[in-house]
Amino acid sequence: MSKKFKAMVLSCMDPRFQPLVFNYLNKKGLKGKYSAFTIAGAAVGVTHNKFKRWHTAFIENLATSIELHKIEKLIVINHRDCGAAKIANGKKEFSLTNENHIHKNSFKSLKKILKKKFPKLKVDFNLMSLDKKVQKFK
Repeated sequence: MSKKFKAMVLSCMDPRFQPLVFNYLNKKGLKGKYSAFTIAGAAVGVTHNKFKRWHTAFIENLATSIELHKIEKLIVINHRDCGAAKIANGKKEFSLTNENHIHKNSFKSLKKILKKKFPKLKVDFNLMSLDKKVQKFK
């Protein structure tokens, strides 16, 4: 049986951020109204070449959520101090500049993929920090 939900949430598996993401979504009025896909790095994990084998699993899960849950929006929540972003960074110094670049590139790559595969899907890109601050990206 299919049921309409508001969105699918793509977030990171980092245990430090699970309660922060949950509380953030509850404050947005989304408690019980979204499907979830949790993977290391969130958008980094589903776009960066270091994690290429994961990309298809995300796209297939998103397609399934669109079909079964009738979602119209994807809410992406990356986070600061992300281990997957550090892996994607390689051996370079993991500076704030590099971290911002990795997150922005993951959002840009995901936006391009989604526009091609799911042109009607709305997307919200967010970058959360441990102090619960959320930075929005377009």
